[in-house]
Amino acid sequence: MHPARPTLRTLREDLKLPLPTARQPLDEIDHPILAKARDQFAEDETGHERIRSIDTEVLFKVKVQRWRGAVWTEQDLPWLVAAGQREDGSGDDFYAALEADAKAARARYNSEHSRPLPGKTYVGHLLPTQDDYDRYQLEAGTRLVRRLASVIKDLTRGSLHDGHEHAADFPTFRLGILVRADDGHETYAAVRITGSVPDDLAAVILRHVPGCDPKHGSPSTPCPAARSSPPNRPGPPSWTPKRRPNSSTKTELPQARVAAYFGILAVIGHAALPSLATAS
Repeated sequence: MHPARPTLRTLREDLKLPLPTARQPLDEIDHPILAKARDQFAEDETGHERIRSIDTEVLFKVKVQRWRGAVWTEQDLPWLVAAGQREDGSGDDFYAALEADAKAARARYNSEHSRPLPGKTYVGHLLPTQDDYDRYQLEAGTRLVRRLASVIKDLTRGSLHDGHEHAADFPTFRLGILVRADDGHETYAAVRITGSVPDDLAAVILRHVPGCDPKHGSPSTPCPAARSSPPNRPGPPSWTPKRRPNSSTKTELPQARVAAYFGILAVIGHAALPSLATAS
């Protein structure tokens, strides 16, 4: 289950919060009702209390402190579609106000359309719109970079420990990292990317390899063998550099023997090695 997130309408009108940049996903906004919704809908198997007064869509209750909310789930993505504060016994009670709004919305809809809606309520105006889906997609880059940063560190650490290539799968590509550390010489990190990736992904990846300066990366050309190599059998990059690197020469990484999109050879600064080697 993805973290619960507010619709843009809920964020602005109900919670009175400004819209942050895409660098802050809406499912990370700090607010009591949003934190409760994320916690409550973190597990698929958890039971939820339905708002019975709404009969045309399945909405669930979220309660914390004096805050009340309504969550609508779309497959594995919960949306906070309405929120307000509790005022017991008054016309301002959140769930009573939600029911009244839904009945009024149904009446308006039926007066404007020849075919009346079934049921007693209508909450279509509260559900996510195209703007909400566009915002979700806009945040995809932030989510990818954050996952890359975490995965790259784990892959680099793992390879440094055992000398083998460690890999992880992403939605459209596979990322592999192999680290070779020779005592007294440069430490190299080879990056293999197989699949469909954005043009700037290599630079993003190198920025997150601990101790690596992206300016010192040496990308290889796409591997011609990728077109004819068997799928699911990526071989390790060749590790015989044509020349020993120094201030005036450039190390070239021979093309991977099997199905590589492209490879990168980079130098890891020695200062990063102790923390990588000892980190748990």
